[in-house]
Amino acid sequence: QVQLVESGGGLVQPGGSLRLSCAASGIIFRIVNMGWYRQTPGKQRELVAGITSGGVTNYAESVKGRFTVSNDNAKSTVYLQMNSLKPEDTAVYYCNAIVNRGTNVWGRGTQVTVSS
Repeated sequence: QVQLVESGGGLVQPGGSLRLSCAASGIIFRIVNMGWYRQTPGKQRELVAGITSGGVTNYAESVKGRFTVSNDNAKSTVYLQMNSLKPEDTAVYYCNAIVNRGTNVWGRGTQVTVSS
């Protein structure tokens, strides 16, 4: 069974930065893609950023130029560097991974709050 553990969320002022980390553990012989989604109350979970094992990235338009996704395949870990944070970035951020033969795995989420 594959598990994802997120860390790095918290409270930050507008304009500040945070770095999220997500480590996958368990029986993993292939990572297809890892990424980050976010969700606020009453809204659907939305993609923030994703990265393939080969390093191809994609971003939501709202975070382009501010957020950077990266990975460390040797550690089965994905990171999300968030700069110039805005109050509208406040959400629960979930790590997601597609591994092995297409298994879709979710983390439990980490709260990010941007407020003065």
